[in-house]
Amino acid sequence: MSDCLFCKIVAKEIPATVVYESDRALAFRDINPQAPTHVLVIPKLHVANAVELADAGDGLADDVLRAAHAVAEQEGVSEGGYRIVFNTGADAGQTVFHVHAHVLGGRSLTWPPG
Repeated sequence: MSDCLFCKIVAKEIPATVVYESDRALAFRDINPQAPTHVLVIPKLHVANAVELADAGDGLADDVLRAAHAVAEQEGVSEGGYRIVFNTGADAGQTVFHVHAHVLGGRSLTWPPG
């Protein structure tokens, strides 16, 4: 999508601090981190939300989750624990309508998240 912020990051039209990339996923640091590790993992294909990601088929959701785990390992938070969050819809806090997983870690995370 030509007006999608994350599609522009995938196309390298907007800079981002990329920490991981595969054929079908891209991970970059959140510009407003909520934890010492806060990385966004997106599919390179434009998909609006988690439901569409699940419906996309051919393993795209698997690729995004594998990328999220690879980021957690790379960032050194996989053993201590990390959180993967998908906000789906405006009421859940989704502000960019290109599905993205927040990988959060590096400190004790409380529940409920708020």
